[in-house]
Amino acid sequence: MNDEPGGNTVISPRRGPAIRIKYALDRLVALLLLTLGSPLLVLIGLAVKLEEAGVRINCFGSAIGNWSQKIDEPFDRSLAEIRRAIPRMQKLGVSLVRIMSFAVRDGEDQMEAERFKRVREIQRMFADAGLTALHENCMNYGGMGWQFTLKLLENVPGLKLVYDTGNPVASDERSKPKPYPKQSSWEFYSHVREHVAYIHIKDGIYDATAQKTTFTYPGEGHGDIPKIIKDLFARGYDGGISIEPHMGTVFHDPNSQHSLNAAEIYVAYGRRMMKMINNIRTELRLPPYR
Repeated sequence: MNDEPGGNTVISPRRGPAIRIKYALDRLVALLLLTLGSPLLVLIGLAVKLEEAGVRINCFGSAIGNWSQKIDEPFDRSLAEIRRAIPRMQKLGVSLVRIMSFAVRDGEDQMEAERFKRVREIQRMFADAGLTALHENCMNYGGMGWQFTLKLLENVPGLKLVYDTGNPVASDERSKPKPYPKQSSWEFYSHVREHVAYIHIKDGIYDATAQKTTFTYPGEGHGDIPKIIKDLFARGYDGGISIEPHMGTVFHDPNSQHSLNAAEIYVAYGRRMMKMINNIRTELRLPPYR
């Protein structure tokens, strides 16, 4: 996924009508705890500090099965990450974990049977621990198009989704013949919305000539964010929302440079998202968030 070190702003409707935006650092915490394998005693201390600061982690942004892991490589790495994640999530009171369905292969053979087998095991391990695995539409099998996500869901009972509004903007629609067109965020969402349990907000505009995506503030790109958010609230959505501006840095892009005003971008992005949310909720005659 397009991760951003330094954390995501988390908007959590589960806290009730009056909410606050906090830099929950969910991805940074996940990176430290899962990759470095912090001892549980250190984790307990961290949990206390987070509690004292009033910070909660909505979802672990794990790297389990992500775009850096090939389906034809051993499964051991993923299994080890799961075993590290479970006790750490439990100590921090985090019930959701982002996962993926392994890197896309060149050619037509995506080794579907092996993918489904692995994702079923990932989902089972977390479910057995009372936790929920959420698959993200990113640079993985499920991210090749809504058809692939639905096929994944059909073959992995109990799997839920975290939907990223910005990923389709720059992702090839692999259900269509070459040259692959880019995906429609609204089309993708509308086919999988029944399974969405969490939302990542990202927006951008893809320049086909330059073959480059320019990331924008929410609502200024082709991520169909206002339309998707309105549909979510109209359908009674009460899950969390994380913002991923990518306007300061893109974690997995080696050519990306840190913006000197990344913190200001995060604050402005969060405020714009809150304004959009409250405008939509007013239109739907729902109580505003604060």
